[in-house]
Amino acid sequence: MPAVNMTKPIDKLEPRISIVGLCVRDIHRSYRFYAEGLGFPTTRKPEDAWVGFKLNGLCFCIYPYENLKAENLKREIDAGRALDRSLMPSVGLAYNTREKHQVREVLALAERAGGTIEKEPEDTFWGGFSGDFADPDGHLWEVAWAESWEFNPDGSLVV
Repeated sequence: MPAVNMTKPIDKLEPRISIVGLCVRDIHRSYRFYAEGLGFPTTRKPEDAWVGFKLNGLCFCIYPYENLKAENLKREIDAGRALDRSLMPSVGLAYNTREKHQVREVLALAERAGGTIEKEPEDTFWGGFSGDFADPDGHLWEVAWAESWEFNPDGSLVV
C-alpha cells in the first residue's frame, strides 16, 4: 500500500527567500571580496562549483557565470524553449545599517575589500541616508539607514 501524504497542500508560499545567488566572472576574486574582505562566513571554497555564505536567515551564493549559463541552457533545452537568452537576470541588493554613521563605514569596508564606491552617501528623498558600492563583478549594493527602521535580534529588518 503506498504511503499517504498527510501534509496540507501548499496554497501559498512561506514569506521567505532561501537563497540569493549572483553570477560572477571570477569566483576566486569574488570569494576574496565576500569571505575575506567583507567577512561573510562560509565553509565552502572557490574550487567548489559554487560558494554559499550563511547570512542571518538566508544563504547568499556566488556562482561562476559559465556554470550558471550551462545550467540555464540545460533547463531551456529540457523545457523546449528558445535558446536566445544572453543576459543573466539582475537583482537588487541592500545592506541596512542600525546607525547613520555605519553607512560610511560599510562603504569603506567594501572599498578596502576590492569593491568600488558608485555613489557617495547622501540624504535621500525618502528620509534616509544611503550610498552604493559595486562588488568586483559590478553587482550594485545599496547601503542605507533610516531613523524609522527597527531590527530583529538577527539583524533583519522589522517589516
